[in-house]
Amino acid sequence: MTTFEELGLDDRLVKATGELGFVNPTAIQEKAIPVLLGGTKDFIGLAQTGTGKTAAFGLPLLNLIDVQARHPQALVVCPTRELCLQIVKEIELFKKYMSGVFVTAVYGGTSIGLQIRDLKRGVQIVVATPGRLIDLIERKAINLEQIQYVVLDEADEMLNMGFQDDIEFILKNTPQRDSTWLFSATMPPEIKKVSKRYMTEPVEVQVGKVNTGNKNIDHQFFVAPAQYRYEALKRLIDFNPGIYGIIFTRTKADAQEISEKLTREGYDIDALHGDLTQAQRDKVMSQFRDKTLQLLIATDVAARGIDVQGITHVINFELPDDVEVYTHRSGRTGRAGNTGICMSIVHSRELFKLKQIERIVQAPFHRLEIPTGKDVCRKQFFHFMEKLLQADISHGDYETYVPMLEEKFADVSKEEVLKRVAAMEFDRFLKYYENAADLNMRTEDRRNRRDGRENMQHGAQGQDRRRNERGEQGRNYNNNGDFARLFVNLGTKDGFYKASFLQFILDMSDLRKDVLGRIDMKEMNTWLEVDKRAAGQMIKAIDGKNYKGRRIRMNDANSR
Repeated sequence: MTTFEELGLDDRLVKATGELGFVNPTAIQEKAIPVLLGGTKDFIGLAQTGTGKTAAFGLPLLNLIDVQARHPQALVVCPTRELCLQIVKEIELFKKYMSGVFVTAVYGGTSIGLQIRDLKRGVQIVVATPGRLIDLIERKAINLEQIQYVVLDEADEMLNMGFQDDIEFILKNTPQRDSTWLFSATMPPEIKKVSKRYMTEPVEVQVGKVNTGNKNIDHQFFVAPAQYRYEALKRLIDFNPGIYGIIFTRTKADAQEISEKLTREGYDIDALHGDLTQAQRDKVMSQFRDKTLQLLIATDVAARGIDVQGITHVINFELPDDVEVYTHRSGRTGRAGNTGICMSIVHSRELFKLKQIERIVQAPFHRLEIPTGKDVCRKQFFHFMEKLLQADISHGDYETYVPMLEEKFADVSKEEVLKRVAAMEFDRFLKYYENAADLNMRTEDRRNRRDGRENMQHGAQGQDRRRNERGEQGRNYNNNGDFARLFVNLGTKDGFYKASFLQFILDMSDLRKDVLGRIDMKEMNTWLEVDKRAAGQMIKAIDGKNYKGRRIRMNDANSR
């Protein structure tokens, strides 16, 4: 098996990759690096996301640049800010033992002045998003005339996002380049057009088949009536208690609505879509990377270029219209040799479309039943038991308290203790699922479908009635259903959307999500329902405080 040392890289780069745990190159690295080290040949690398493309071009760039020359020699263009920062981070790790090498990222949504200052200090490698790079070119804040190497990373995604004119403009402004390296997961006609116009007899390397999915991904689908799609989503999340994943929707309205619903029901989730400011987007992504958020719900455009390690599941709340989009979605999991699961919730009328995707992705799709309420409870219970058994008790002085615990529980049997522990953890959860309806829609059983749907509706209505009687919604809800309606002079104009506003007021008041009811957010103000027992605490915590220089007013809406 080939090693990085055998590829012809500088010893300092080999040492750095070795410390990072890279001994043997991936398929794209093994095929690309020897070609790119020559520095004079145009190159097209076709490989799925997560196959090590950054090292495939980053290591040759570091090997080729002139450390003594403090001007841009290499330009990497990629579709999103997140990918831009990720590439810079990886190159910084690779150049650990190469002094005098400077890399900078330029992207939109942040101060262009600071980026101009970094460029003036002198850098050899610039990693950029197309829009901000063109802005810098037009301001004459960056000189690309001495650029020798241009890398177009995730080229298909850039073209899907409408950057074709921008890419051509950038290539026209790098007239002295020695070579152009294009990396892509797919090969649409637009890429062929760009390669013919701006590349000379490129060496083309293909790892795996174009448009095929990652073989480490298990593709699953669940058939549900359209009106129960959201309930099916909740079942799938609850049936996978260790899930760390991304949920994809077609529209930003769906992303926001589902995020708000799940947030209200106690899930650690937030939305990523085009209406967010860059600051809001950064905050969401930071929380997701830190695993403060267990789930991220996103539109396809907003999720372009996101590369987060360790994602266990991708859930398609709805199938995308484009097969290539499905490949991009599913490619967020099963990365770097890990396995992953891509789940799709579909209606019976979409089964033909799913077969088309399966044929093009060239991977088997497995139909599974939507878990029943009992299935979910059993799975959650086993997960809790495993956590209990694996709990680390080595860092606390628990021995001090053992005699007290033994005395306290002297007359309580082991079985009784276990039952009480389970009740504390699962009481509300078990109540929610104890009479849950069967969501599986069997297309082959057409005669019973109508009756089943009517029974499901009656069951759902009964469940809603029981839930209201208990004052529960999902895992968190108001205990008595008795709400106060509050007014607050904050709204969408202040940069809030519903999920972020809910988190803001809960953080300020130190209250739990289950005290909140309905919320009606306007541009300048918001009305929200709060458990009457918690309303006073919320008003006291928030009224009179400042937010971005504004004095917050919160009071009982009925007393205004």
